Amino acid sequence: MADGLADGPWAELLVALPLAGMLLALPLGGRQAHRLALLVLAAGPVLALLLAAQLWQGGVVGVALGGFAAPLGIALRADGLSVLMLLTTAVVLCATGLAARAGFAPRPGQGETRAGLLFWPLLLALWGALNAVFLGNDLFNLYVALELLTLAAVPLVCIEGKPEAVAAALRYLLFALLGSVLYLLGAALLYGAHGTLDITLLAARLQPGPATWMAGALMTAGLLAKTALYPLHLWLPPAHAAAPAAASAVLSALVVKASFFILLRLWFDVMPALAGLGGATLLGGLGTAAILAGSLLALRQERLKLAIAYSTMAQLGYLFLMFPLAGGGTEAQPWSAGAWTGGVLHAVSHALAKAAMFLVAGLVLQAAGHDRIRALQGLGRAMPVAVFAFGLAGLSLMGLPPSGGFVAKWLLLTAALASGQWWWAVPMLAGGLLAAGYVFRLLNPALSAGEGQGWRPVRRRWQAIPLALALLSVALGLAPLLPYLLLGLGRSPAAEEGLG
Repeated sequence: MADGLADGPWAELLVALPLAGMLLALPLGGRQAHRLALLVLAAGPVLALLLAAQLWQGGVVGVALGGFAAPLGIALRADGLSVLMLLTTAVVLCATGLAARAGFAPRPGQGETRAGLLFWPLLLALWGALNAVFLGNDLFNLYVALELLTLAAVPLVCIEGKPEAVAAALRYLLFALLGSVLYLLGAALLYGAHGTLDITLLAARLQPGPATWMAGALMTAGLLAKTALYPLHLWLPPAHAAAPAAASAVLSALVVKASFFILLRLWFDVMPALAGLGGATLLGGLGTAAILAGSLLALRQERLKLAIAYSTMAQLGYLFLMFPLAGGGTEAQPWSAGAWTGGVLHAVSHALAKAAMFLVAGLVLQAAGHDRIRALQGLGRAMPVAVFAFGLAGLSLMGLPPSGGFVAKWLLLTAALASGQWWWAVPMLAGGLLAAGYVFRLLNPALSAGEGQGWRPVRRRWQAIPLALALLSVALGLAPLLPYLLLGLGRSPAAEEGLG
């Protein structure tokens, strides 16, 4: 790749382009907004790869917008973790945008619907907010990005106007607002105590004290509410189940990962010295509860989308095992890199697999008019590609080889045993068995010999979209070396140590 391409303004474009596209799509409406959105989304993977090349050649990318350095200006920072999340986001949103054409693209001879008018600007706004989170280097700017993310995500839940979706969106909004208030209070305490919210400057100035501890606790609680970690998960299943399939895909795959990403920044970059055993154990314990409770609840559901939503709750729990296993951000333990890499790879593989599952659920609703699990006999014969995609995505959730979920959970399991914290391996193994239970329970009627009733035809090209995402979730397990090397760029010593 030419040096000029590797030195371009890719970080700035990843934030500015989707927001500019949103502003242009709002007045356009109709077919023009749909085409513009798909064109802008198509640029996402290209820009993310160009930023990855820039990072690979020159190290961590830092940008001061307008030439104003921190703490006065808006600072962007891209390291290996940022680039991997940006690339995952771009791929998932491209696939979601293509799949959403079936429900939200205007059709010849039909009038424009409210949902079709609003979906594309909201999708672009959500993409811009996610990119701002993954590139932000200031805790207040991250708050602004989270608020923009909420403003885009909540309307997507109830964009079709169904009563149950409106109720779910209101519950989501209440939890999101609670999380925002707690996060902002914590940020205000940090600013009052240390005079800056820039992550780099704050990490250098941070001193333990009552204000710092209180700020960390408030911000963590707020971010946990937005991530829907058990027991703050009450908004997630109804919101993800009631939203349109395309919205559910991005909510489950990406939106809940944004607040988790900020938690990583907070405890590994800003407050590594404060990330003690007690707090890390508490987060790991909540993650364990999420794995077990979410999996058991997924087994009891009668609707496909609700089962997938509770599965999201369970799979999020694995991410929080990173905290006790990776140790504090300044600790260089032989197992730390395994835990760090395993957690991040799980976030990526889960994003790809869960987006595929929700898109398949949307096709089921299109073909059958319902998503009742027991009434899906013969689905495998009616939509073989979609069912195959669902099964491949299920491999990643179960942690079976050669999927990305297998590599991620194997690294977490290895870190637990290498560090002598074998008890964290128990929920990982139990969660894998429970995941196998609910995945097979969902697949069993689809693969039965029944003919089904009244299946409407679904074109193979629509089924190919979730299949591509599911294949990527498996391919991630076949080539984990590059993501591992990329993750080491710009990370703390805890993320750079080898497994030994």
